[in-house]
Amino acid sequence: MQTQAMEQQQQQLVQRVKNLGQSYRESPAQDHEREDEEMTRSALSAFRAKEEQIEKKKMEVREKVFAQIGRVEEETKRLAEIKEELEEMADPTRKEVAAIRKRIDVVSRELKPLGQSCLKKEKEYREALEAFNEKSKEKAQLINKLVELVSESERLRMKKLEELSKTIDSLH
Repeated sequence: MQTQAMEQQQQQLVQRVKNLGQSYRESPAQDHEREDEEMTRSALSAFRAKEEQIEKKKMEVREKVFAQIGRVEEETKRLAEIKEELEEMADPTRKEVAAIRKRIDVVSRELKPLGQSCLKKEKEYREALEAFNEKSKEKAQLINKLVELVSESERLRMKKLEELSKTIDSLH
């Protein structure tokens, strides 16, 4: 409806310009200037009205676009929620399985250094046990040697005592 009114105004303006051209030849110069000013004002007002109409239409389109964008965003959110619900329906334990798998990965990472530490400590233990056994064996050998030496010493002392005792008995 507004566009029809604008088109009518434009047609009237065109008609005035035509009439002005004809009356310019027939009328005095002052009348022509006044008609020129009137025509200019009319053209400017028609132009402004058209600009206002364009701006109004532009704003309406912009509002529609933003409203549409808002609806699209809402629909996107709804679709994401529906997708998540569908995934949950497909495998209700999926979240639990994922959490357990994640925990298994964490424990596996924690086990690796512990296993290495165990191997290192087992090696240290074997080395310490071997050293302990060697020293125990050496101690046992030394004790046996000591017992032999003490026994030999006692035997030699007893022998010497017997000899001395015989010598004393022979002097009497």
